[in-house]
Amino acid sequence: MTDTTPALLDVRDLRVQVGERTVLHSASLTAAPGSLSVLMGANGSGKSTLGMALAGHPHYRVLGGQALLDGQDLLAMAAHERARAGLFVSFQSPPDIPGVKNNLFIRTALNAVQESRGQEPLDAFDFLSRAKKSARELGLPEAMLARPVNEGFSGGERKRNELLQLSLLQPRVALLDEIDSGLDVDGVRAVVALVARLRAQGTAFIMISHYLQLIEQLEPDAVLRLDQGCIAETGDLELAREIARTGFARTGAAAPQQAVEA
Repeated sequence: MTDTTPALLDVRDLRVQVGERTVLHSASLTAAPGSLSVLMGANGSGKSTLGMALAGHPHYRVLGGQALLDGQDLLAMAAHERARAGLFVSFQSPPDIPGVKNNLFIRTALNAVQESRGQEPLDAFDFLSRAKKSARELGLPEAMLARPVNEGFSGGERKRNELLQLSLLQPRVALLDEIDSGLDVDGVRAVVALVARLRAQGTAFIMISHYLQLIEQLEPDAVLRLDQGCIAETGDLELAREIARTGFARTGAAAPQQAVEA
């Protein structure tokens, strides 16, 4: 993206505490409509913390900085308001929600988003028609729609269920936390196809991944390395390839940088 493209997501000097530990010290990044940034970093560097803090998870305390979604103060919103405004964050390990049917859960979320966009809610028939089509495209058995959310799902099925939500909600900004984990080859292909389709519609993506083959297929605009709670390095695909070859403890790693625009 060019520098003239306005940022859809603008995160500046975000500092986040988890328990007694400050995990993010000064994380800054921006994402323009249709852009894709890959976020890489060693275990414990703060990648998942960034997503959970932006989503409004109560266990992640924001100590300072700002996050704007299309100019709106994201951090001032309740978690459900952030989702309605167009933020989607996938879980690294999607949890079970016993007793809540998958189709009801997703339809309720989708209609809340529809309402926030001034659109008519979907009735059960129209929703199921759309959901079954997306499930087939993602390789998720239609029977999973009638089961409790993620209950008894395999790791790959849980990730496909996250992709199903992404496909139906069509958010403005999506942060996907190791969405490829547990997926087979067909699942990875489904990720690439879905991300490409939504990018073409203007969704901005931040992808957390260490899977070089997936990163190459995604053709990101930027690759960011998170280290000690800061964006320490930015580059293109070559940075991801270098990390895959040499790991994160590389000689002469760059010092933390300021905001990076995708």
